[in-house]
Amino acid sequence: MAGYEICYIYVHSVEVARSEIFLNRQPRQFQSRLFELPEPPLFAKRTQGGEATSDVLVSAHVGGNAEIFPRILELHVPKGSKIADITWGQGVFWKNVPDGMYDVHGTDLKTGVDCRKLPYKDGSFDCIVFDPPYMEGFFRREKSHLGGSGTHSAFRKAYSNGAETPEGGPKWHAAVVSLYVEGGREAARVLRKDGIFIVKCQDEVSANRQWLTHVEIINEYAKTGFYARDLFVVVRPNQPGVSRLIKQVHARKNHSYFLVFQKAGAVRKTPPAP
Repeated sequence: MAGYEICYIYVHSVEVARSEIFLNRQPRQFQSRLFELPEPPLFAKRTQGGEATSDVLVSAHVGGNAEIFPRILELHVPKGSKIADITWGQGVFWKNVPDGMYDVHGTDLKTGVDCRKLPYKDGSFDCIVFDPPYMEGFFRREKSHLGGSGTHSAFRKAYSNGAETPEGGPKWHAAVVSLYVEGGREAARVLRKDGIFIVKCQDEVSANRQWLTHVEIINEYAKTGFYARDLFVVVRPNQPGVSRLIKQVHARKNHSYFLVFQKAGAVRKTPPAP
């Protein structure tokens, strides 16, 4: 039996030696996988947060400006922020915003303040709200040619001071875009870094040509240093009418936009999904 034991020990020793030679030829990570306990992960396993819900703010809404505007503020502007509405008009946007929720400063041409020349210091506001006339009919050389008559009189009351456009300036749709650009530059001046700029606009057909005004505004504001953070489409609930239709060649506009921009700085872009 002693001879068999010696033979078994010898064979076992040879096998162990062969195993050691084999392992010495393998990559270190392979060896540790076989003979070492796995190391704990460097980071804890990510767990999903939040809860399932359908109560979220969506980008398209059927209704009026006063219905969606408070929710845009809730999403993008912290409570207590200092806000300048530089085209106050009738103050329609603020009808459903509780008093005291924000520090609001409302001005327009009727109060003696031009949105292109604001009486505020640089970087003095957290948010600017801008809703200038977006119909080229309000930019005419003569008062008798101004748009907003008849069934559109409410638009003239809300968006126009009834004055003609001075000579030498841009005309028609170019005048609309020019006002947005100049007002945007002034808004950039009085906004703090990372400040929010909320702009209302609508596309239009002018001189029988389709103008995508919201695209023009986004492109122009990018040059000023504004990041297009969000966009909302507002669809009017009633059917628009036409008083003198001969032949329709373009779809009648029944929607407008709220564009939300953020001033350049440490721009907080939409975070990646977890």
